Amino acid sequence: MFPYNESKTMRVLIVDDERNIRLSLKKYLGLEHIDSEGAESGEAALEYLEGETFDAVLLDLKLPGMSGQAVLEWMRQRGILSPVIMISAHGQIPDAVNALKSGAQDYLVKPFDPAELIIKLQNLIENKRRENRIEAEERTAGQGNTLIGNTPAMKRLSQQIDKIAGTDITVLITGESGTGKEVAAREIHARSLNKGEPFVAVNIGGIHEGLMESELFGHEKGSFTGAAARKQGLFELAGRGCLFLDEIGEMPMPLQVKLLRVLQERKIRRLGGVSDIPVNARIISATNRDLEAMVGEGRFREDLYYRLNVFRIELPPLRDRPEDIPLLGEHLLNKVASRMGRSVPTLTAEAVDRLRAYPFPGNIRELENILERAIIYAEGNVITNEAIDLHERPAAVITTPETMSLEAIEKEAILKSLARYQGNRTKAAGELGISRKTILNKLKTYGF
Repeated sequence: MFPYNESKTMRVLIVDDERNIRLSLKKYLGLEHIDSEGAESGEAALEYLEGETFDAVLLDLKLPGMSGQAVLEWMRQRGILSPVIMISAHGQIPDAVNALKSGAQDYLVKPFDPAELIIKLQNLIENKRRENRIEAEERTAGQGNTLIGNTPAMKRLSQQIDKIAGTDITVLITGESGTGKEVAAREIHARSLNKGEPFVAVNIGGIHEGLMESELFGHEKGSFTGAAARKQGLFELAGRGCLFLDEIGEMPMPLQVKLLRVLQERKIRRLGGVSDIPVNARIISATNRDLEAMVGEGRFREDLYYRLNVFRIELPPLRDRPEDIPLLGEHLLNKVASRMGRSVPTLTAEAVDRLRAYPFPGNIRELENILERAIIYAEGNVITNEAIDLHERPAAVITTPETMSLEAIEKEAILKSLARYQGNRTKAAGELGISRKTILNKLKTYGF
């Protein structure tokens, strides 16, 4: 793993053949809490850029050997998208303008005001991070809940998060569907030293297998039909933040091999790319599947499992902490009422008792759905027992006549499970204890 940086939130590469300039810039940037490295030549800059990630590059136009312009062109050809500020002398301004056309974001003329440099750097870096966050949010799903509860199980969970939040350790979160695994991952990130960096959440089960590699690792223009432009993968968009891989058990075996390589080498390669790109994002994964059993069955790589399961957090089901339902109910009622444009109702004591007695097979997600229905049914701003509509879900095991064939029983089970989840194949697969890919293959067999 890369060394964890406790105090610096920006990292800059200074490329200049004059040692005094490198040292003075490094010192000045340090006063502004900006970490930096110095390279005395274009060739030395390439070595840094091949092994590390930088938020920006200060690049002298005239260098011995490989010029600043050549370094810039090399960066763009390799898909390194860090913002670049060119440094030029008075007579080199036309060359600096050409560098802007080649992909540099700005230029400074020597001698320049260090304060102006800081402003340019901070603006460029923040703009790039903002673009990455916006793109990540557009391409991934997100939840805004926080961890709620005062039971011993939730207090232990909070203590575990406190212990690991300040590290870059890889975390595996396990638990039933609807227990709040993404919420726990967001809480880890929110308490981390890199909490200002992006949190990128991706549901592996929700990505078509043919698009998964491009989504995670990105692609180059022309790498496949329809690839009209270069696209950054989610690993890149996460920057030094956190990449949350939900439903990791649904990852196809070929992608498991590539994810293992990323965890080992901390580098990715875009589809159609010819070079590796360093990545620094912290990896948190989650599953409601039994990964140990999947390893034993040959459906999940053992070496990847151990890479992901460095620190494990098990989320308790809601039925094991019914004492938290009043607090959770209040939080969710505020959330749902705000979303619906309603005033926030209160739960009667009888309604709370009824909720606490219910086993909640769908956990917190099911509680939220129940409360959303209750707001609609409720008379006024009080939710009574009568407004609590508990739809007991039928068991996944379906009784059938003895005369039915095994294939017919299997088909009926899959179709009924899909009907319960409005066609959501990932949820149906979770209920039946099979993979999403298996359901897709079965439906194809059935002619759907």
